[in-house]
Amino acid sequence: MKESKCPFHGSTTQPNLGTQNKDWWPNQLNLDILRQHDTKSNPVSEVDYKQEVQKLDLASVKEDLKTMMKNSQDWWPADYGHYGPFFIRMTWHAAGTYRTGDGRGGAATGAQRFAPLNSWPDNGNLDKARRLLWPIKEKYGNKLSWADLLVLAGNVAIEDMGGPNHGTVLGREDIWHPEKDIYWGAEDEWLGDNRYGDSRQSLENPLAAVQMGLIYVNPEGPNGNPDPSLSAQDVRETFKRMAMNDEETVALVAGGHTFGKAHGAGDASLVGAEPEGSAIENMGFGWLSSHASGKGVDTITSGIEGPWTKNPIQWDMGYLELLLNYEWECKKSPAGAWQWHPIDCAEKDMVPQVDGSNEKVLPMMTTADMSMKVDPKYREICDRFYANPKEFEEAFARAWFKLLHRDMGPKSNYTTGDFNDAEYVWQDPTPKGKILSENEEQAVRDSLTNSGLTVQELVETAWASASTFRNSDNRGGANGARIRLSPQKDWAVNKPKELQRILGIYENIAEKHQASVADVIVLGGAVGIEIASGKKVPTTTGRGDATQDNTDIDSFDLLKPRTCGFRNYSEKAFAVSPEEIMLDKAHLLGLTPVELTLLVGGMRAMGISNSGDGVWTQCTLNNEWFKTLLSMEVSWRPTGYNSYDGFDRLTGVKLRTASRTDLVFGSNSELRAIAEVYAQNDNDDKFVNDFICVWNKVMNADRFDLK
Repeated sequence: MKESKCPFHGSTTQPNLGTQNKDWWPNQLNLDILRQHDTKSNPVSEVDYKQEVQKLDLASVKEDLKTMMKNSQDWWPADYGHYGPFFIRMTWHAAGTYRTGDGRGGAATGAQRFAPLNSWPDNGNLDKARRLLWPIKEKYGNKLSWADLLVLAGNVAIEDMGGPNHGTVLGREDIWHPEKDIYWGAEDEWLGDNRYGDSRQSLENPLAAVQMGLIYVNPEGPNGNPDPSLSAQDVRETFKRMAMNDEETVALVAGGHTFGKAHGAGDASLVGAEPEGSAIENMGFGWLSSHASGKGVDTITSGIEGPWTKNPIQWDMGYLELLLNYEWECKKSPAGAWQWHPIDCAEKDMVPQVDGSNEKVLPMMTTADMSMKVDPKYREICDRFYANPKEFEEAFARAWFKLLHRDMGPKSNYTTGDFNDAEYVWQDPTPKGKILSENEEQAVRDSLTNSGLTVQELVETAWASASTFRNSDNRGGANGARIRLSPQKDWAVNKPKELQRILGIYENIAEKHQASVADVIVLGGAVGIEIASGKKVPTTTGRGDATQDNTDIDSFDLLKPRTCGFRNYSEKAFAVSPEEIMLDKAHLLGLTPVELTLLVGGMRAMGISNSGDGVWTQCTLNNEWFKTLLSMEVSWRPTGYNSYDGFDRLTGVKLRTASRTDLVFGSNSELRAIAEVYAQNDNDDKFVNDFICVWNKVMNADRFDLK
């Protein structure tokens, strides 16, 4: 008899799980993206954080943070006796992953605690910053999430060092495992940059950072080439993709680099593995260095060495003063990184060493910093800020607040905090609407029923308006009725000519009944479903109508669907399959696999398909679409990219057409299992009721006032 052995024997990091489905079928549609952040991973799922954080004594937290920042620890000494610059970097890097392309990234989830962010090269040694914060988190517990604390710490640091600040919004809820749904790039090595087309401006969407494992740009220059002019191109493209214009970019760089120093005291090869690759006895610490003491004056992080200003723990004009008033020369740091030093630096502009000794060191600039001086547009802004310190202060405070809160969505989603009571266009301001009484709502419904609009027109217009929502950054949605405005009214997917006619009818109804167009659009969808199903569709009102002036056209255009599986629309063939793009959109809408199946099946049943494919029934909301999809009387043949014909198996007569986003619900085993449930004879009512529930979930996705 053979001895039984543990299958994991001999493996300390990667258990042998055997050959998995993804190994056999690497192109299999993976629905795991729709199962992210299940409550099973959440140890405090019973806690309502939005309520708990409102009980927080914010003043006490801030005082504790300020005390901690000046209490230097032997295991990781504070530069210049103040951890403030360290926490500013931590906060910046927590928020700076946000990108406008898909609204993912940012500080709203506390994701910096998990891989890959906790082990990115650009986040070197920030594991120590988070560990310094643990006593604060331990003390305030469920009233203060890690996500909020990572943001608050940087703001308190700026405040404690005399910097301008517009405050902190609290209310971010923590996640409890890595965000595997975020695409950070295809490279399989750190600092790889296989993400460009023909130029540095053709960076792969939705990416924003120039290399794998960086937050923004390579501080040494593109791929380590210390050319400030080329670096300016990277800086401009990357910051634009992170929602910042030129003025905001200069304000953030100049303001952020007013504080602290970079670390490159010795041979970079002496730095150990990142946290996720570190030995178990290191207890989550990474980047442990064997260069001298490995800390304090001996720290190695970016490889660049030195402070930006002569007073690194005080807000002043030192960054712009040194940058603009000196000529600079490019040299190598002790770690071998390219950096810049002032030529003939005056004694008064030398900087004390971080350990409080009498030693003086040269200030430095990175190649990215030098781009602020070399690029004509950036230089013009630098000169203006230098001549107008108050303007610089306000520009930094506004840009910094935007950086930290860009992914929180409209102001109606803010819970509590010490933030200024101001309104910014990037918050997508929308006035509150009137909540209709039961009689008023019914009057609108009656007008919609008698409007002459078809079920498809009523339902599709509501979907087009509400489905712009992204739960990644809480943008888009039906509130505001921005489908009336540029750019959404002109998107091809929205059938602009038909939409203009429909919106004209809606605007007349809204004016007649003193309702918002936004509410009329959503009520129209409900009326369409009621006509198609015979079931009552409950609705909410109270939405407002946004104006063109408070709508950022450029940023909203990034919400445009270039393909929409829910509506069988595609501008062209993409490298990624239509069903994968549909899956990504379903994730941004916060849908589960069941909800995705319900929406597509229900919308096809009501005739929603821009291409005409997948419409097999008589615009009645029932389970006939699923029955037809799963019928064994039909065989399917491809006729082109994303197009298929269905033929009667016996006669060979062509019966119908379909797209990949139709057939995937019969071909994918998981989605088919769900479709089979709703195709059962005893589940027609269940299908309609479940469809109405998920429909309302999408219609109300942006109603933060209801949550």
